[in-house]
Amino acid sequence: MTLVAVTACPTGIAHTYMAAEQLERTGRKLGIKIKVETQGAMGIENELSAADVRDAAAVVLAVGIPVLKRERFDGKKIYEISPQEAIKSPEALFVRIKDELGL
Repeated sequence: MTLVAVTACPTGIAHTYMAAEQLERTGRKLGIKIKVETQGAMGIENELSAADVRDAAAVVLAVGIPVLKRERFDGKKIYEISPQEAIKSPEALFVRIKDELGL
């Protein structure tokens, strides 16, 4: 399974990057390919390409603020959670996604 994600918190510093790291680490552990874009104090980093979005089974938005360029995810299954949830419970999120998508 391949996923894409955006992480962003109101201050755009610590939780943005902690959430990205946890999603990537847990994805590797569970054999899930995931590419994470961060949106924060430095702007958009590791921006997802159109191909990344097209090839993804679903989108994870671990955000506490509005997502920039959200329209690029139109038509995709979106799982919106808080950055804190991505930090604390990423495995539960991935299990839920796999179950709901029948993977």
